[in-house]
Amino acid sequence: MDTDNPQIVLGAMEFGTRVTSDQAFAVLDSFVAGGGVWIDTANCYSFWADPSGVGGASERVIGAWLRARPGARETVRIATKVRQNPLVPHSWPKSAEGLSARAVHAGVQESLERLGVDHVDLLWAHAEDRTVPLEETVGAFGELAAKGVALRIGAANHAAWRVERARSLAREQGVEAWTALQLRHSLVQPRPLTPVAEAGHRMLAAEDLDHARSEGLAVWSYSSLMWGSYVRPDKPLPETYDHPGTARVLAVLDDIAGELSATRNQVVLAWLMRQGIDPIVGASRVEQIEEALAGRRLRLGDEHLARFAEAR
Repeated sequence: MDTDNPQIVLGAMEFGTRVTSDQAFAVLDSFVAGGGVWIDTANCYSFWADPSGVGGASERVIGAWLRARPGARETVRIATKVRQNPLVPHSWPKSAEGLSARAVHAGVQESLERLGVDHVDLLWAHAEDRTVPLEETVGAFGELAAKGVALRIGAANHAAWRVERARSLAREQGVEAWTALQLRHSLVQPRPLTPVAEAGHRMLAAEDLDHARSEGLAVWSYSSLMWGSYVRPDKPLPETYDHPGTARVLAVLDDIAGELSATRNQVVLAWLMRQGIDPIVGASRVEQIEEALAGRRLRLGDEHLARFAEAR
C-alpha cells in the first residue's frame, strides 16, 4: 500500500449474496490476472442482502477461492473490517458488534476462520463506536498488530480528529497506530450540507485528505464509481447529487473521456488516483474489473484537474 503509487482495490461486498460464487471466482481470477493485488471486504458483508440476516458471505467466498487457487494467498492482499456485523440476525444497528476489545478480537477470529488464513494484510475499524473508550479499541487493534494477525490497521468512516486522537493514544500505549483511512468519495459530490441516504457512510472531506497527506496515511475511497451511475442510464445518481455542479462536472467528464479515448469510469478512477487515493471498485462481471484495471494506464494532467475543479 504505497501512498505514492495508488492501486485499484477490488471491492467484494456483494460476493456470496448478489454476486454468486461462480461470478465472484471469475472476477477474482480476472483481477489477479490483470495485476490486481488488494481485495477489500468486511465481516458484515452483506447482512442486509443475506437471508441469514448476518454477514460473512463475502469472506466465505474469498476463502473458498483461496482454497481453490493454490498460491493465490501469496499474490493477493486481504483487507477486512470489524464493527458492524449483527450479533442477532435481522437486528441492525441495535445488535452491531461494536468495537470493544472483546468484539474486535472475536470478530477478527471469525473472519480468519471464514477466509481460511492466519492473518489479514489490513484490518479496518468499520465505523466509530463511541460507546467504547477509544483507548480500549486502540489497544485491541494494537494487540492484533503485535501478534501479526493484522499486518496493518486503519479506520473507515471516522472523523479526522478521532483518527488523530487514536494515533496519539497508540503512541502513548506503545502499539501500532492506524495508518490508513477509508471514506466515501467520487468525482461528483452531493449538495453541500446534505446528508447522504446510505446509513453509516462518511464522505471524504478536504480536512481528511489534508490530514492523510500531512501524516503519510493511505486513503481508500468507496462508492468510487457511484454504483454504475456514471455509465448506466438505468442507475441514475441519487437525488442528493441533483444540482448544477453535477451537470457541469459530467459535461467535463464527457469531454475529457472523449479526448483521452477512455470511458467515464476510467477517467473517474484516474482522477482519484491522481490525488493519491486508492479507489475501491465493486464488480459483478469480468468486463467491469477489466475496464477498471485498464484505466490504470490513463494519466490526467494538471489541466484536467483544473477543468474539473472549475466545473464544481
